[in-house]
Amino acid sequence: MLPPKLLPEVIHEWSKVFMQRSMRDFKRFMDTTSLSFSQINILMQLLHCGNSKVSEVGKQLGVSNAAASQAVDRLVGMGLIERTEDPQDRRTKRLVLTQKGQAVIRKGLEERSKWIEEVTKSLTLEQQKMIGTALTLLTEAAQKINN
Repeated sequence: MLPPKLLPEVIHEWSKVFMQRSMRDFKRFMDTTSLSFSQINILMQLLHCGNSKVSEVGKQLGVSNAAASQAVDRLVGMGLIERTEDPQDRRTKRLVLTQKGQAVIRKGLEERSKWIEEVTKSLTLEQQKMIGTALTLLTEAAQKINN
């Protein structure tokens, strides 16, 4: 059993390994798509939020509406997202992922986490259960802090 003082260090070390590996694999995927980080960010936002306005995309990226609109135009041109009228305000455009856009971003997420399967397979069933329980507790504790 780890002394409580060491737990933050262990979590930090795992986070470091997790982020380095996940981001490296995701970057490799990004390189195959020719999408920029901003474009990937827009696709991720639409995947998680369902749909957004151009202004929400700009706010998420920290850029002007004009810059967000340019990035959106490129993604629309690639067939990854589509613009539709907001039913409550026809002046406002809503952005939604197309099936092609969903497939691209889901593939990236799969590539980012594929290595976790390899790590899991290297553990015994008992280790998997122990780590699963510990990560569940850690996740629940983190979620309580965020709320």
